[in-house]
Amino acid sequence: MSALTPTELAQQLGSGLLSFPVTHFTGDLAFDEPAYRENIVRLGKYEVAGLFAAGGTGEFFSLTPKEVGRVVRAATESAPESTPILAPAGYGTAQAIEMARDAEAAGADGLLLFPPYLTESSANGLRNHVRAVCEATSLSVVVYGRANAVYTPETLAELADSHPNLIGYKDGIGDLEAITRIHSRLGDRLVYIGGLPTAETFALPYLELGVTTYSSAIFNFLPEFALNFYAAVRAGDRDTVRRLLDEVVLPYTAIRDRKAGYAVSVVKAGMKLTGHDAGPVRPPLTDLDETEMAMLTEVVEASRSVTV
Repeated sequence: MSALTPTELAQQLGSGLLSFPVTHFTGDLAFDEPAYRENIVRLGKYEVAGLFAAGGTGEFFSLTPKEVGRVVRAATESAPESTPILAPAGYGTAQAIEMARDAEAAGADGLLLFPPYLTESSANGLRNHVRAVCEATSLSVVVYGRANAVYTPETLAELADSHPNLIGYKDGIGDLEAITRIHSRLGDRLVYIGGLPTAETFALPYLELGVTTYSSAIFNFLPEFALNFYAAVRAGDRDTVRRLLDEVVLPYTAIRDRKAGYAVSVVKAGMKLTGHDAGPVRPPLTDLDETEMAMLTEVVEASRSVTV
């Protein structure tokens, strides 16, 4: 059982930057557990509010359920006690429940509940899906609104009223009116997490909507830059945020947008360029080519020369 109550975990997550560590693979695409553990130790030395093991950037979609359990255990055993670890749960409801219970046994502090796999979902179906997972575990749960999981304010309010361990909403949709309505309806009952690809791009406007934190993929390979960017956002330093966007983040997103799936691939490429090689991505993702690696090298060099 997590040492943090749902209220405590929500407060912790909303107080600082979040990140989703990549999952390390060997050349033959097996999970490289020693390298992964070493990387969690490295990331845990920075002041982050939480790490999400085997999340989207961690290639959750390419891991078997058994591998997810190994990744979560490696994270919980390697991170400092002060850094909460959230585990993934997803696919169908039965599989998500199994993952939730395994994450609890592994010592995770909370769950990120991914959208149900493949099929479309009605508001009632999503409500029943989240309810079943929340009732199956004592862990705190953050729901991920993305793709086929579009949560209405009414659905989230009903779930929050009946399940104290539902603590957060991660937005991967980007509907500003919807997030405004959700925040208006639920206020501080939930912690709100920015979850669009390269969340730094939207961090400043989202802050004004009550989204105090976001998941930074860039933190994986440029942790100092990511933390400085977050500090500028929280300080409302618009000039610095815009300058860092222009000089680093937007050139980074230009590489990300060259091919589908590159939101993960570009992060692993960045790990390699900064001396923290995490191996290749698994299919169906593809790695950056030489031209794109050269482009990313320029982004990394630019990040080291900017001042905050």
